[in-house]
Amino acid sequence: MASNPSQDPNLNAPDIDTSTGSAADVEAVMRKYDRESNTRIWEGTPKVIVSCILVAFSLFCLYVTLFANFLEQVRMTSFMGLVIIMGFLTYPARKGAVKPNSLPWYDIVLMVLGAGAFFYYALNAHVILNTRLKEILTNPMYTIIAVVGILVLAELCRRSVGLPILCVAIFFIGYTFFNGKTLSRTAYEMFYGDNGILGTPVSVCSKYIVVFIIFGAFLEKTGVSAFFINLANSLTGRFAGGPAKVAVISSALCGMVSGSSVGNTVTTGSVTIPMMKKTGYRSEFAGAVEAAASTGGQIMPPIMGAAAFLMADYLGVPYSNIIVRAIVPAVLYFLGIFIAVHLEAKKLGLKGIDRSMLPRFKSLLKDTYLLLPLIVLIVLVCSNTRTMQFSAAVAIVVAILVGFLNNLTGYYRRTQQDAGSAAAGEIPSSFGIKTILSALEAGGRSCVTVAVACGIAGVICGCITVTGLANRLISAIVGVSGNSMLLGLFLTMLCCIVLGMGVPTTATYCIMASTCAPILIQMGVPQIAAHFFVFYYGIVADITPPVALAAYAGAAIAKGKPMKTGVTATRLAIGAFIIPFVFAASPALLFIDTVWYEVVLITITATLGMIGVAAGLSGYLLTNMNIIERLLTIGGGLALIVPGTLTDFIGLGLIALGVVMQVIRKRGQASA
Repeated sequence: MASNPSQDPNLNAPDIDTSTGSAADVEAVMRKYDRESNTRIWEGTPKVIVSCILVAFSLFCLYVTLFANFLEQVRMTSFMGLVIIMGFLTYPARKGAVKPNSLPWYDIVLMVLGAGAFFYYALNAHVILNTRLKEILTNPMYTIIAVVGILVLAELCRRSVGLPILCVAIFFIGYTFFNGKTLSRTAYEMFYGDNGILGTPVSVCSKYIVVFIIFGAFLEKTGVSAFFINLANSLTGRFAGGPAKVAVISSALCGMVSGSSVGNTVTTGSVTIPMMKKTGYRSEFAGAVEAAASTGGQIMPPIMGAAAFLMADYLGVPYSNIIVRAIVPAVLYFLGIFIAVHLEAKKLGLKGIDRSMLPRFKSLLKDTYLLLPLIVLIVLVCSNTRTMQFSAAVAIVVAILVGFLNNLTGYYRRTQQDAGSAAAGEIPSSFGIKTILSALEAGGRSCVTVAVACGIAGVICGCITVTGLANRLISAIVGVSGNSMLLGLFLTMLCCIVLGMGVPTTATYCIMASTCAPILIQMGVPQIAAHFFVFYYGIVADITPPVALAAYAGAAIAKGKPMKTGVTATRLAIGAFIIPFVFAASPALLFIDTVWYEVVLITITATLGMIGVAAGLSGYLLTNMNIIERLLTIGGGLALIVPGTLTDFIGLGLIALGVVMQVIRKRGQASA
């Protein structure tokens, strides 16, 4: 699959750096920028013990979500208590604290106190719920337990998620006190109430998200990532700049499953970025392509990362409803990136990979059974015959069966022998009990940061609810924007991006759903469109400087400049910044109050618009563009993306004028 350096003419150019960052380089950068990558090192017996705890947690979550009939407060508090234990076993107090088998005494104390606070609530839930509010507020014991639980969760958030979301939470708690709420009342609302830690985010996380995270871990163990990259290579590898197109397709498919921008960038980027650099792409561009595509995986149906489950719960609609509405915007997003990498390849004169070095599409047909878990999941979720968690559990069983089937077909052996396949060193040589336990362990570990972020997001949402701040924000932004929906959308976009920097998508969406989405609804944007709007901008924060974790990961592998990689990734993902404005102004893109031909028309004009914007930003269409041609195509593209007959004609006219100027200039260059 990977091109042979001796046969690749692009490598003869002296100014092309084909080196890539080692695994140690990537790990160092991630430990510096990404809290989730800064974990303890366990060896020997302690490692076995920690692994067993993580496996037990995953099994507990599967049992509770599928079979148990616990009281909601018991289910959520026991879940958070276990998360506290796993969190302190996984994340050290500071960056660089990687001494093997080290667990300081103060971490043990914090772990016991924090988990104990949540377990106390779980064991005494019936008593607490039947106790009068006045008695709880006047009993210092209840307040102390609540404060301890909140503070320990906040410390774990600092370790595993980072400071940005914690600073936001501190601000809102301070605002709550400023509005006259006492310590006991605030502690009660945030810890014991239904609008704090035990609010919608943790409820959905403990009920739905955790099962889908475990499913993703099992799916990765089947080797589906290798299949996705092989499939993308067979379809696009031979065309101009093929490796970059492979990165777009494979990262969209893999990111859909993993739900983690940074994790997917590192996993697929370790394969696609070296391929792109060998073809001739610059370091920053190669890292940016992978980061932009991996980040977009969270908007790609049918998985869409964890936040989509929260959206279904907030809106009170079936998850299948969310999936259907997300299809067209997701396709437009990746089409924009695909066009950008194609034009960059044409601009640089890059070639694809030789056909003889690519997997044949027909040879991959025998491995399509790897998609069975996804197919089963989609069918069950879309049919609405079973709950989401039951559907995910069935898909996990199918993934296990596929893993055993891989043993019979020799899929693992063939993947390991293929030096260019995705994550060849990440999947086992055979599927067995150890693989199942490893998937359960990985799933349990991945749940920690999501659950912690959901808990802190619950605190933020609780403060907003208790103080009535949401109504004040709505009034302020509506007042500033006046009758201009465009200005209101722009201000909301800025809020989402700023608050989303360095914050997991799940937590960002929770905050935005409580603060910014109601603002858009007040301005006349349909409820579903408003939630999709804030969902998109919460995601692109992962590639928007100055805190662009996915872009930093791509830069580490490509050995490029992190900030320049982030800027390039933002340019490539321009669709994610434009498309939300489209479906906010014309919800037909989300299949809201429309007919099929309107959707087709909007999709066609938006696609042409994406081509125009991508060409103008890259500076190439038929040949290199001058500033006038770039402005014409960008302006025409934006006009086409905005729904409306008048804007469509203006957009077509501007792009046509730019193309005519390109044709004339190209002919002049050819005759010169």
